[in-house]
Amino acid sequence: MQQTRFGFGRTITNHSYRRYLFWTAGALALTGCAALPASGPTESQVLAGQQTQKNPTGFNIIPLDANSIQAFDIAPPSPMSVFADDDAAGAGNDTIGIGDMLDISIFEAGNSLFAPGAAPATAAAAPAGPSGAVSSINLPPEEVDAQGYVSVPYAGRIKAAGATPDDVANRIEGALSGQSQNPQVIVTISKNLADTVIVSGAVKSPGRFPLTLANEQLLDMIAIAGGPTHGDEDESVELTRDGQSADLPLTDLESDATQNVYLEPGDHIQLSYNPRSYTVFGAAEKVEQITFDAPKLTLAEALARAGGPSDGQADPNGIFLFRFERPAVAARLGLPAAGAKVPVIYQLDMMQPASYFVAQEFAMQDQDVLYIANAKTDKVSKFLGLVGAVVAPASTATNLAQ
Repeated sequence: MQQTRFGFGRTITNHSYRRYLFWTAGALALTGCAALPASGPTESQVLAGQQTQKNPTGFNIIPLDANSIQAFDIAPPSPMSVFADDDAAGAGNDTIGIGDMLDISIFEAGNSLFAPGAAPATAAAAPAGPSGAVSSINLPPEEVDAQGYVSVPYAGRIKAAGATPDDVANRIEGALSGQSQNPQVIVTISKNLADTVIVSGAVKSPGRFPLTLANEQLLDMIAIAGGPTHGDEDESVELTRDGQSADLPLTDLESDATQNVYLEPGDHIQLSYNPRSYTVFGAAEKVEQITFDAPKLTLAEALARAGGPSDGQADPNGIFLFRFERPAVAARLGLPAAGAKVPVIYQLDMMQPASYFVAQEFAMQDQDVLYIANAKTDKVSKFLGLVGAVVAPASTATNLAQ
């Protein structure tokens, strides 16, 4: 009978060795596959988690197929709709405010209050037909004071704040009437502080910018500020007006004209660098957080970027996507839409050829969690590998001793 010598001077027979292997394998089996490490639950364990007692968040599992994908054919919410009543199209941006600088030009026919000899170098005289000469003068720039007034020689203090340049010109003409022969006044805003917006954050040239009679919109002002410092797909836009704010991705603003609202004086535009990403867990080739780096990303593309399901441990039937869904979409899926966010798990069965078409239509969203379930046989493979790791060294020693 062959004998095998082990450490500590102990010698056992081949028959005893077989019994050793048997009891070792039995002990491992009694331990159970459940004690072996895993990267996450299997498909059946995820599905079982939907039961009420195991589901405190109240999530529902929805299979991704040709029917459920239709629920996403719904327009996303319009964040800028909160400013719908403030649409300033055609309203103009020529209202004078406190701190504005005004250029005032006065033209007089015949006898002039502003005699050419006393006028600045810009004063001029020209024939005016039967009425005689016409003189003009450009007054020094006048700032609208804290009470909203400007001072004009011979006309006194003129209310300017809240008025347009034409209104102020008419008021000056009225004040000069009777002192000057047919005065004509032109008022322009040389420095506009009241009709301005502030653009800050991730733009190339942040600052305060005046609004003009062109009625600038959001995208106009972002372009005036030099555009975003990063890719459009990685930036978001927040508009604050009268204490109310709304934000959306810059790409949504560019693709939806209804979001491109007209600006009003005092608006604050903030651009932020917010790269969208999703997270991959489970039996994937790569477990990591992955950025979109594109305006749009489909589920098929997201799986490919993660390396797809691992051949050695993944269950292609159990591709799960975890998301807090919009109530409008949840309602179309037949789910109770309680609250602003509805927890939903979408399941994709990659063993079905049609699922690959669905994956090309399903759009990923920021903060999505993608989980690839472990195959049911994965723990069996690990168990057999563990048994082999225990048995192989002793088996080799026995063979060498024979």
